[in-house]
Amino acid sequence: MLRQMLRSKIHRAKVTDACLEYEGSLTVDEDLLDAAGILPYELVMVSNLNNGERFTTYAINGTRGSGQVVLNGPTARKGVTGDQVIIFCYEYCNDEEAKNHKPKVIQVDARNRMTNTP
Repeated sequence: MLRQMLRSKIHRAKVTDACLEYEGSLTVDEDLLDAAGILPYELVMVSNLNNGERFTTYAINGTRGSGQVVLNGPTARKGVTGDQVIIFCYEYCNDEEAKNHKPKVIQVDARNRMTNTP
């Protein structure tokens, strides 16, 4: 049996822009993606702390060191600039792996700069 486990999350990132005319996805500063182990085009779940919206999309690289967290395409309707979001990424583990599993938690400041070392 496989269990779906939280692999990593970027906790309380601030939305820096929303671009409705983009094809779709979530742009995230490449430094944050690397720290969380999230690859470009990988499925992510996003939870908006300001309005309670929760949605899935895929991540794409933002400019490294920029602090970008941009809602693109239809996801731009799920929040506004300044909202705080949590970005989750999951993985499947067997029972033995799941027993010792520890997710990476990336915490950020108001400018989406990491405040911890995962």
